[in-house]
Amino acid sequence: MTKMVLNLLYSREHEWILQMNKNQVRIGISDYAQKQLGDIVFVEIPEVNDKVTADESIGTIESVKTASEIYAPVSGTIIRVNEELQDAPEMINEQPYKAGWLVEIELSAPEELQGLLNEEEYQIFINEGGE
Repeated sequence: MTKMVLNLLYSREHEWILQMNKNQVRIGISDYAQKQLGDIVFVEIPEVNDKVTADESIGTIESVKTASEIYAPVSGTIIRVNEELQDAPEMINEQPYKAGWLVEIELSAPEELQGLLNEEEYQIFINEGGE
């Protein structure tokens, strides 16, 4: 069974979303996604102050198996990036919900959070094939 963390939201592209306050979220990839990718060797993420739009690519994760796009689950402005991933991308495999987070976003449309999956819905999604 895939490790899940309570009080997170999820996208159908396997990003997790932690609401830090009313207008700020932290984004990472789910435990399920990192297991599917295998050993992560490189991460390309946006820079602080970049504008992002929900469902558009904001970067790439490369593993020994493949490269995969990272999609913004919400729209807004990047306010913080996890710079440690440049030297230690394996943190995504080791701690996808903690040290392996990717970016923090100041929301421009907080209502977009309503379209994301809760824990139970995400578990059903991945159990049904989650592609």
